[in-house]
Amino acid sequence: MTNILICGIGGQGTVLAAKLLDQAAIGAGLPVHSAETIGMAQRGGSVTSHVRIGDECFSPLIPYGTADMIIAFEMCEAVRNLDYLKKGGTVVVNKKIMTPPSSLLAGKTFDEETMLDALGKAAGKVVVIDSDKICADLGSTKVVNTILLGAAVKEGINGITKANVEEAIKSSVKPKFVELNLKALG
Repeated sequence: MTNILICGIGGQGTVLAAKLLDQAAIGAGLPVHSAETIGMAQRGGSVTSHVRIGDECFSPLIPYGTADMIIAFEMCEAVRNLDYLKKGGTVVVNKKIMTPPSSLLAGKTFDEETMLDALGKAAGKVVVIDSDKICADLGSTKVVNTILLGAAVKEGINGITKANVEEAIKSSVKPKFVELNLKALG
């Protein structure tokens, strides 16, 4: 079984990324369970999607300490969700830092070095993606989810290939955005 936690802030596309991963697993002939915990996502709150792929899965929620991979749309959310990561797990994280409003009000800020240090201590491997640069090259900020999903597939998700994700994009994304998302997948 493979457990993947996708996390970010409401509006970043985490739910679509989970849907694409679900569809890719189905396309690969693998059983998949998933669930979202959304909270105050519409107001910029935390969003997590649990994706569990494999025969031995009987619940859609990932237990703490068992995620093979965390795909994080920003660094604070990656650190916030480290309790889910198993020892030696992989973190694919967007370089972006979006300090939570409550921290800003308290005068706290977070820097890349501190975040990467925390991630490095907990993960077996940390892959940092500069989505702002990639989005600028593609001419759209709407494909961060596909960029991160592409990076995760390159790192290895048991049973899921780039071709599986391409087919999921073709069947799940609005036709006018398919080509852009295929380019973003990498």
